[in-house]
Amino acid sequence: MTDQKVPSQLGQGEDSSRGLAKSGAIFGSMTMGSRVLGVVRDMVVARFFGADAAADAFFIAFKIPNFMRRLFGEGAFSQAFVPVLSEYRQTQSLQDVKDLLDRVAGVLGGILMLVTIVAMVGAPVVATIFAPGYVVDPQKQQMVTDMVRITFPYLMFISLTGFAGGILNAYGKFAVPAFTPVLLNIFLISGAYFSSYFPVPIYALAWAVFVAGFMQMVFQMPFLRQMNLLPRPRWDTQHEGVRRILTLIVPALFGVSVSQINLLLDTILASFLPTGSVSWLYYSDRLWELPLGVFGVALATVILPSLSRKHASLSAEAFSATMDWALRVVLLIAVPAGTALVVLAEPILISLYHYGAMTENDIAMSAFSLRAYSMALLAFMMIKVLAPGYYSRQDTKTPVRIGIKAMVANMILNILFVVPLHVYFKIGHVGLALATMVSSYMNAYLLYRGLRSADVYHPQHGWWLLSFQVVASTMVMAAVVGYLSPSMNEWFTWSWQVRALWLAPLCLLGITVYFISLFITGVKLREFLTKH
Repeated sequence: MTDQKVPSQLGQGEDSSRGLAKSGAIFGSMTMGSRVLGVVRDMVVARFFGADAAADAFFIAFKIPNFMRRLFGEGAFSQAFVPVLSEYRQTQSLQDVKDLLDRVAGVLGGILMLVTIVAMVGAPVVATIFAPGYVVDPQKQQMVTDMVRITFPYLMFISLTGFAGGILNAYGKFAVPAFTPVLLNIFLISGAYFSSYFPVPIYALAWAVFVAGFMQMVFQMPFLRQMNLLPRPRWDTQHEGVRRILTLIVPALFGVSVSQINLLLDTILASFLPTGSVSWLYYSDRLWELPLGVFGVALATVILPSLSRKHASLSAEAFSATMDWALRVVLLIAVPAGTALVVLAEPILISLYHYGAMTENDIAMSAFSLRAYSMALLAFMMIKVLAPGYYSRQDTKTPVRIGIKAMVANMILNILFVVPLHVYFKIGHVGLALATMVSSYMNAYLLYRGLRSADVYHPQHGWWLLSFQVVASTMVMAAVVGYLSPSMNEWFTWSWQVRALWLAPLCLLGITVYFISLFITGVKLREFLTKH
């Protein structure tokens, strides 16, 4: 072949645990900055809009394209696209790779444009489907409809951003895609502060979403141009690589996004619950997704290209070792992080959100659902790691079957939990979070069992000991932090400065106690940074 082969951006060393840890640290640190700014964004939104009917309407309107973005962008599309791109990069010429990118950009962009136009024209129907409980309230219904028309183009912009990010990730450029979400937070914060200039203030947030989506897409283009990989969109569904991606993405649309579908079902059901339920779920969901986004998504992002290459090179032992390393990191992080959110639910929510329009009742209701979601953190992070074990092997059918089972279970559990909790305790929204928790563990277990049954993952020795060490260290951390945390009445009466001066040391103390306990019990963290 006369064409130049695509140069490898990741050497053999970077496929080791050390290389993956380094890539994960880069991605995670950039994502951490974005997520922290996202918390600031939520603080600003909570201060300006609280958890009233307008806030509920915006969160629904924003969640619809944001949910679909996780299907078209970083979710199913990424899981189908990255393995094919990685294989092309390993076995084909640079021109072949560029031809693939041109045609994927054309097909994806065309489909997204069609979906966006249909959704904007049919916005009243979209609003009714995703918030059926608002049909009896014309004002709420109209607000959702208007904001769907404004925010839905975000789907097209951000999905193309995810496509560009997939290219950069496949070539080891993790920092730029991880930084890009910062722009959304900046525009939403600006939108909140300029909301007084709008006849209906909440609409400022909707327009901020629109602008942010466009700017995120544009931001990544210069980096692709530097790599000589900026696509020139061409519609061609007959291209071999495009056909393979389309074949993989159809079942992956469901399989990889079950957790998001479950969360969206929560929103739909919450529209039938008392005003504020959607916002309570949103604020609690955003907090527990902080560690998930920083660590879980980082792990999934860096191991998918690595697993794809190892599968393509028929390196079964290395494939299994990478999976095992990632799952151990999940255990090490998810258990203490989820426990900390359970113990410090009210102090965190008060310190971040109890200002302006956010009431004490809003804090209490959000704390209930935050605790339920936090207990699912381990399962969601496991799913982030286990799913690439299928998609890297271009197996999209198995996760679909598993996803259907988990989704049906979630729907049944929603009814079983929501009705009694709403009728007897007036906390029906917590039932939605509990159902999500149980179904997520079911999903994670079935994914794990499937990889074991397929003989592609073999747990290495030491799992029982590591589990004991992590659980024991977490219990010590929880006991210390829980004992030292002041009463809720004190948190409510303090200024934000005093709250910060208490919360930050408590969190740092918890982290310190946890890692000291790990050291005492014999965990050697350097083993997570060395090649298996």
